[in-house]
Amino acid sequence: MTENNTPKYRLYQNTGFMVSTAWRVRRSVIFLVMLLAVLAAANTAAQLFAAPMILRKVETLAPLPELLTVIGVFGAGLPVLSGLEAYVRQNALFGRIAVRQDIVLQLEHKAARTSYPNTMRADFQSFQEKSYRACYDNRSAAEGFWNTLTELLSNGLSFLLWVVLLSGLNPLLLCVIGVTCGAGYGLGRIVGGWGWRHRRKEGECHRKMAYIRRAATGRLYAKDIRIFGLRPWLEQVWDNGFFQYRKFLGQRARVYMGGDFGEAALAFARGGVIFSYLLWLTQKEGMGVSEFFLYFTAANGFTVWITGILDNLSLLHRQSLELSVIREFLEWPEEFAFEEGKPLAKEAGKGYELRLEQVSFSYPGSEKETISGMNLTISPGEKVAVVGLNGAGKTTLIKLICGFLDPTEGRVLLNGEDIRQYNRRDYYELFSAVFQDFSVLEANVAENVAQRVDEIDMDRVRACVDMACLTERVETLPQGLFTKIGRQVYKDGVELSGGQTQRLMLARALYKDGPILVLDEPTAALDPITENDIYLRYSRMTEGKTSLFISHRLASTRFCGRILFLDQGRIAEEGTHEELMARQGLYAGLFEIQSKYYREKGEEDGQDSGKGFVCSGNQA
Repeated sequence: MTENNTPKYRLYQNTGFMVSTAWRVRRSVIFLVMLLAVLAAANTAAQLFAAPMILRKVETLAPLPELLTVIGVFGAGLPVLSGLEAYVRQNALFGRIAVRQDIVLQLEHKAARTSYPNTMRADFQSFQEKSYRACYDNRSAAEGFWNTLTELLSNGLSFLLWVVLLSGLNPLLLCVIGVTCGAGYGLGRIVGGWGWRHRRKEGECHRKMAYIRRAATGRLYAKDIRIFGLRPWLEQVWDNGFFQYRKFLGQRARVYMGGDFGEAALAFARGGVIFSYLLWLTQKEGMGVSEFFLYFTAANGFTVWITGILDNLSLLHRQSLELSVIREFLEWPEEFAFEEGKPLAKEAGKGYELRLEQVSFSYPGSEKETISGMNLTISPGEKVAVVGLNGAGKTTLIKLICGFLDPTEGRVLLNGEDIRQYNRRDYYELFSAVFQDFSVLEANVAENVAQRVDEIDMDRVRACVDMACLTERVETLPQGLFTKIGRQVYKDGVELSGGQTQRLMLARALYKDGPILVLDEPTAALDPITENDIYLRYSRMTEGKTSLFISHRLASTRFCGRILFLDQGRIAEEGTHEELMARQGLYAGLFEIQSKYYREKGEEDGQDSGKGFVCSGNQA
């Protein structure tokens, strides 16, 4: 899907979307729109007739009781109508917020559960950002739509009243009013359409500015900014981005200002014609003060309401464009099969064979294949290590096996069946994994291990924490397993070191207990001896499971029954550690370089190679 200048959905279609959403979430929103429109029109009509009718009684020398009665009716009725309208308007707000929140939840659901490749697409991210902006606050399209619709209906009812009231005047006057209002509306559409036609440019400016702001103020880059003195560079990047954005805003302001001047000129001409015509009627036909006041107010009101109708239609059109973006994002095509796919149940004790048949993969926009013509079979219960230099394709291979990516050529098979036919979420249930770019939630330790907030098996959590060599650290925390991690949400949260966080992720993988285990360099923050110890423990703890261990430290994977050495997206060598060392090829050469480095490093640091990492507590 690509952005173009034509929205996928029309105004009536987006109106139907909002009405159907409100009917499902909070039906009162629809009825309150109609009630508010009636109350607003009634309030406007009462205000229109109040002064002329009182003046009429004065002009005709009506008895005092009759005059006071008219004054009393309007004096009491107007506050009641205004108060009732304000009360209904305020209470209508809650239902509208509920509808907007439902749309936000739909957006979150789409973003969190979409096919993994979508998360890497710039156009998907652009639509996602604009969709969230359309739901940002009460004035955004996802909620402001209802206010615009209410005003449109109210203006429509008032317009009908005005047509009846002004039907006795010269039709030419009504034509002048209609033509000038129509011209103003057309001008507004042209001006409003400019923003839509240039939305991609605006979106790019927003995205760049938001990225720079996050980089300059977030914790992720805080150390680099201070150590490398990146402030001047960031300020320059910000200034360049802001210059482009300011240039865009200036261009937009000139377009909008021209539209405002045009509409002001039309309004001035329209008011002059109305006043001149009514003044002529007063001089030629002796129109009374009350009648003059009524028609002058009505004529101006006619202008206001027809302009209001057209303005609200224009605003509704702009909001419809934003709602169309929301709907296009929600309906973004999925590369993977989910609920419509074939169910795949995880069966305890069942073995799973993974096979790649002539698999190739290249990232969008890349001319070079990251994985090229790979054939690989991983038998049930087999422990396989994937090693190689950076950029060899190790992580991409894991993403293909785990189902995050589909091959550009070839097939990935599970027990002989193409994984593309299955519900991809069911397929994910087969894996317990720890990746390089793991995520820690702002929640307590137990919730991070179990990845849930209720029905947590605490005995199992303790066992997994113990097996991941994290028990000693947890026992020092203020509330043990119930201690909050992170300080962005909780003031009493704690920060774990890189190695401790990685062990927490290992405990999480153990808790899930999937039949296929994947460790994609999860121990990079640990020293080689500790990494070796963790991997050996994992090997024992996951006996019988199909396991893939990825590491750039070759010594950590010697225990695996088969080692794959990747080079430029291909399996350059494979075999046991002993077989690969005897071959004296790429693996043996890299192993010798690494082992020499660690020996020299240990001698420099005065380390005893026999003093490995010892995990406290009862270990498996």
